Order: sequence, then structure tokens, then C-alpha cells
Amino acid sequence: MKHIIYIVTFLLTTLSVAQNNTLFEEGNALYNEGKFTEAIAKYESILDANKHSASLYFNLGNAHYKLNNIAPSIYYFEKALMLSPNDKEIQNNIAFARNMTVDAIDVVPEVGISKLFKNLTNTFSFNGWAYASVIAMVLFVLLSLWYYFSYSSNKKRMAFIGSSSFLFLAIVTLFFAFKKYDLDKNYKPAIVFSQEALVKSEPNLRSQESFRLHEGTKVLILDTVNNWKKIKLSDGKQGWISNDAIKALNEI
Repeated sequence: MKHIIYIVTFLLTTLSVAQNNTLFEEGNALYNEGKFTEAIAKYESILDANKHSASLYFNLGNAHYKLNNIAPSIYYFEKALMLSPNDKEIQNNIAFARNMTVDAIDVVPEVGISKLFKNLTNTFSFNGWAYASVIAMVLFVLLSLWYYFSYSSNKKRMAFIGSSSFLFLAIVTLFFAFKKYDLDKNYKPAIVFSQEALVKSEPNLRSQESFRLHEGTKVLILDTVNNWKKIKLSDGKQGWISNDAIKALNEI
């Protein structure tokens, strides 16, 4: 019975992949014909099947860009960049899309030890740091066993120095793995989808207006209270915006 279930699952998976590939190619054909709205519908039908990829988001961004849909084009380019951060083509296209935005927001650069520490933490993904920690711990155990079973004082000295070094490395990489996890967990970017959105000083309609944002602007979500999100801009400004005005990039 289990074999039958596995075979059926495999066949359904294969069929689903083939169907999504067909939809993707149909979307590309429509895009090349200049039928951008129809192409978007094809691409979104793939998303409806919970299939996600950098190329799919990239094509969606391009199609929306052709239709001058500022917020969706930036949103999907950002999604593509999250999956493929070093892709030059995505980086170039998102730069063009950002030129369509109204808000000119300065970026406050990080300096000193804080910047160095953050850059070091972002050197690897959480999994990368975790794997490094596991490898260092395994080498520590192996060298500890070598130290225990060695009779030569020179070999014991080498094994002790090596095991101590890898133990230190395991602790350091484990520390950075947890720091990377915290950074990723607290990093909640979003794109403003409203043509113009009011940002309030408090999470209610009666509070004072702090500033206004326009579609396509990228913000960071800091907190949520009822139907309001506390956001932060790249220049350090903070305020409260309606849930309906933004769309989080971490959402599937």
C-alpha cells in the first residue's frame, strides 16, 4: 500500500512540475508578445500552486514594470532578490523600478564596530554558520580522542592546541549562527502599496500625522498593534501605518 502511495505522490508531483513549467513558458510567450496582463495571470497561477522561484518573481516584476505598476514591480523584484541576492540582472531591474518611486529617502549608513559586526554576521546564512559550528565540533572531538590515545608528548601538545582551537571556533560560529537567526527573524521588510499612505505618530486615526509615503517605498516592520504596523525608514524615521497600506516581503 505504501508503495502505491509513493508512486501516486511521485506522479502527482511530476504532473504538477510539468504543469507549472507549461504555465511559465506560456507566461513568457505572452510577455514577449506584449500581453503583460495575461502573462501576470499565468505567473500568478503558479504562485497559487505554492511554487516560488527567483525567476518567477523576476518575470512578475518585469511584467508589472512594463505596466507601470510601481509597487508590485518593486515587490516582486525584492522577492526575487531575497532568493538570489547576487543576481546582477535583478539588481539592475530593481534599480530602474525604484526610479519610479516618489519618496526620496536617505540611507543612514552604519559605522564603526556595529557595521563590522553586522557585515561579519551576514557573511554566511544561518545554515552556513550552523554547519561550520558542527564541523568544528566534530574536529574538536576527533582531536580530543587523538589527545587521549596518544602517548607522545609532541602529539598530545598538537592535539591539545588543535582541539582547543576548534572548540573556540565551534563556540564562535555557534554564536554567529544565533545572531544571524535573530537578524533574519527581526528583519521584516515591506513595500508600500497605497498610492499615498498616512504615517501616524500612534496606532490610531486620531493621532497626529508624522509624514506621508507613496507606493513602492520600502519600509521595515517593527511592531504590530491591531490593524496598524510600526515602521522604520532607511533614514531612521518611524511611525504607524495601516496594515492595508503595505505588503510584507516575508509573506508567501
